[in-house]
Amino acid sequence: MRSILFILFFVFCGISAYSQKWQPGSFTDIKGNRETGLIRTNPPGKSPIKDEGFIEFKENEKTNPYKLSASDLQSYVAGKDSFVVAHAPANETWAKEETDFVQVVLDEPVKLYMTKGGRGGGGSGFGISPGISAGYGSGGYGGGLGGGIGINLGGGGGRGGSSKTIYYYGENTAGMKRLTDENFEDIMSDVMGDEPEAVDKIHEHKYTLRNIDKLLAYFAELQKARK
Repeated sequence: MRSILFILFFVFCGISAYSQKWQPGSFTDIKGNRETGLIRTNPPGKSPIKDEGFIEFKENEKTNPYKLSASDLQSYVAGKDSFVVAHAPANETWAKEETDFVQVVLDEPVKLYMTKGGRGGGGSGFGISPGISAGYGSGGYGGGLGGGIGINLGGGGGRGGSSKTIYYYGENTAGMKRLTDENFEDIMSDVMGDEPEAVDKIHEHKYTLRNIDKLLAYFAELQKARK
């Protein structure tokens, strides 16, 4: 029993260390200005603005960091992952931050976003569940972060809510809607329309919302093969 507790302790320490890591990145503010430096996506402490997610930024290792609330930004990139500012969709309430960030998983005409769920879905930080590699975009949002232990990545800092990963789709965050078991086949066929092989697998029900991580990996392989 004691050995198990020691293992769990080191696992959680590893997760905490990762979530506190500064990563090379950039942000674009609400005026369209872009700054490059180091970003921490799961900072400690309170948000500068109530009910908003936030990140920390510093120009380099020697400068002092400062907080940036979601309403200060349009988007940011940390490592290979990209995030955009979003509000809770209609008929949903995010547990803590009504203005937060969602991760861009697929940058297609109809985009796929990801966040952690709260009451009613959404908000309060980002997470990667075991085996999911997020960020398979074909466009300017960058690549992906490999799967593994579930870790919080988001501007909301993982405060409150459940650990359930929620996916949304839409041409932009203003009109995004939740991806569900009922609409999965139609929506993902549309999102992945440029890869007929992926669409065929979706129609064959080889991939569903429960194993969407495998579908995203397959889609990434198809896109890579075309390049």
